[in-house]
Amino acid sequence: CAFSFQPPTLRKEPLASAQCTLPNEMAAAAAMRLIRIGKAGITRPFGDERTVTQAFPAGVKTDEADPFLMCDFFNAPSSGVAAHEDEFPVNWHPHQGQTVVTYLKMGIGRHADSLGNRETFATPGMQWMNCGSGVEHAEGGGTPKGTPGEGFQIWINMPAKNKMDDPSYGTESPESIPQLDIGSGSAKVRVLAGPLGDRVGPLKALVPIQMIDFELGASSSAPHAIPTELDTCMVYVYKGSGALQDAVALKEGDIAVFDASEESKRGFTLSTGPNESLGAVLFAGKKLKEPITWHGPLVMSTKQQIEDTFAKLRQGSFPPVRVSWDYKRLASKPK
Repeated sequence: CAFSFQPPTLRKEPLASAQCTLPNEMAAAAAMRLIRIGKAGITRPFGDERTVTQAFPAGVKTDEADPFLMCDFFNAPSSGVAAHEDEFPVNWHPHQGQTVVTYLKMGIGRHADSLGNRETFATPGMQWMNCGSGVEHAEGGGTPKGTPGEGFQIWINMPAKNKMDDPSYGTESPESIPQLDIGSGSAKVRVLAGPLGDRVGPLKALVPIQMIDFELGASSSAPHAIPTELDTCMVYVYKGSGALQDAVALKEGDIAVFDASEESKRGFTLSTGPNESLGAVLFAGKKLKEPITWHGPLVMSTKQQIEDTFAKLRQGSFPPVRVSWDYKRLASKPK
């Protein structure tokens, strides 16, 4: 992948000031040092005309983003609801050794997998899999034609000791994702994973993380402090513009990479001016610092493990844990 980094740009226009309504420890947290601003790139994950905006690894290298592997953002009109119950625009494919998250902000989510799950979900909602020893899944085809489908595909590494665990799965409705008004103005957050005050996000990854979706309207401010034990911190701006620490300009496609190594410095503040709005996702986590061998949707610890998985795929014995019926044909599901 190509990596693009740019120096921070100092903001020139003043910001509206207002009282912050977050707990005192959030507002008072000392600011983390900003290392740099990375830039998301355009990729073609399906090998056809479809493109996504990739925050990492296109904009932040894998060892620096650890434990996060990939974040793709997409926003495009839907081609329509699938004509058949077994038809999926993102066709059947394997995953192994990572947590895969589909977080949809607009549209209707639709998913099928080798554990026998067949679900649709409203937005903003989320579907996740701790893939472990392996799954096959397919998705898409739930959103009416012409309706925007907007969201993220996010991969999180699993500890080496868990990469051959049985897979697990969850679908989260809008009601199950905590939403909070924070800071000043019209700032709000959705807590996708990890704690925030007395709320906890529903994503059950196998490594400590905090993932929060920030939405700021005009003249708003949102201070935040990440948990002490986390040593990776990135903020990806997927929409709009604003500022960091009231001084560094942020625009769509920027990824702010922080130094989260100091326990005494855990904070940052997002803000917007009177003619701005901002959408950004926080990715904070505990680095695994483990070797990985990554081949497409397979993320294991060694090359031999990847070769073993390809052998299982050729033999038809992948995934090792699956339902007994033909999960690619809904009509095969026992009544």
